[in-house]
Amino acid sequence: MNKHGYDLSCNVLINGAGLVGSTCALSLAQNGLDVLILDQRSSDPPIEPEPMRVSALNIASQNILTALDVWDRLSPEIKTPFENIEVWDASGHGHLKFEAASVGIGQLGHIVSNSGICTTLHQAINEHPNTSIIWADAITEYATSEDKITVVTENGRTINSQLLVGSDGAKSKTRKLANIDHEAASYQQIAIIASVTTSKPHGSCARQRFLETGPLAFLPISNHQCSIVWSSDLEETNRLLTLSDAAFSEALAAAFNYELGSIESVSVRRSFPLARQHAKRYIGDRIALIGDAAHTVHPLAGLGANQGISDAAALSQIINARHSDNRDFSTRSVLRRYERWRRSENAFLIDTIDSLQQCFGIKNPVVSQARTAGLNLTDRSEILKRKLMHHAIGFGGQTPLLAQQ
Repeated sequence: MNKHGYDLSCNVLINGAGLVGSTCALSLAQNGLDVLILDQRSSDPPIEPEPMRVSALNIASQNILTALDVWDRLSPEIKTPFENIEVWDASGHGHLKFEAASVGIGQLGHIVSNSGICTTLHQAINEHPNTSIIWADAITEYATSEDKITVVTENGRTINSQLLVGSDGAKSKTRKLANIDHEAASYQQIAIIASVTTSKPHGSCARQRFLETGPLAFLPISNHQCSIVWSSDLEETNRLLTLSDAAFSEALAAAFNYELGSIESVSVRRSFPLARQHAKRYIGDRIALIGDAAHTVHPLAGLGANQGISDAAALSQIINARHSDNRDFSTRSVLRRYERWRRSENAFLIDTIDSLQQCFGIKNPVVSQARTAGLNLTDRSEILKRKLMHHAIGFGGQTPLLAQQ
């Protein structure tokens, strides 16, 4: 495929070369489809300086990336396994712990550098004969006909394709051009992320403490290092961002009840507002949305990237099956199968996470006691914990075939 041309054709055009779009491209290319990715960024982004953005990838996502021959190419420096998950409520005595060993597996997932995994995916795409990426260009308009969709870009390219996949983030241009409405609501919280060094080792455990102002997570990224995600209301976030490194480190350790001892160092802090979004439709005329272009959710459960990867695998599974039968894979009836599958599962997860976020945000002694009772009851029930872990590692719903490797 001549990625430098200005009159191009491909089977599938993907708008967005992030984690989800790149996963989708490789999933489709495995079945012989020619896939072109368009990304408005100037080039393949370098490994991020501290604090690096990370994702908690579950076993299902790991299986998908393994099936695409990507997972084993990731260096140990950008993926850290976690064997346990601990959750507790700061306003009560409720505590819940999940252990991989209790269900006979080695890990519950890995904390992975977003930029690191994207770089590895892009290397695999560049090596694959059926895939390529065009950087520093963006879609301006498109038109559909009986058998194709034609896209025009800012740099004057014309690209003919059978299907356009929108994987261009929460502010998706693809979604906007297709006139697909979406529901959006702010969580009235801002997340602070940073990389920290703790005086105690994390013990391969991902931890989260629910504070009155929002959840605080410590995710393991090396023996004594963690990536933190501290979600708070606007007033508290502004206060935390103005603190010196020493004062912030002390506030962070205290908020986490010194679970990992003192904070010995902290990187630059970054922040971003939290909002939920859900597209009312996942498809248009020869268009499909995946990942953040279709849905965003609160990071408290660490499911956002996993939802997007499952979107990519599910869409690819449906398209590849039709392509193998030499049938048109981009008709509305085919794309509706993807929409019915993924929109219902994503809606359930979004609603569940929203309910948890709202429940832990209620400042009421009676509710606090109920939360304590619920967490402790769940912690004592091995049957319920196994069921929840089954969902957490990515096998709670209709699992894509790539995840079942």
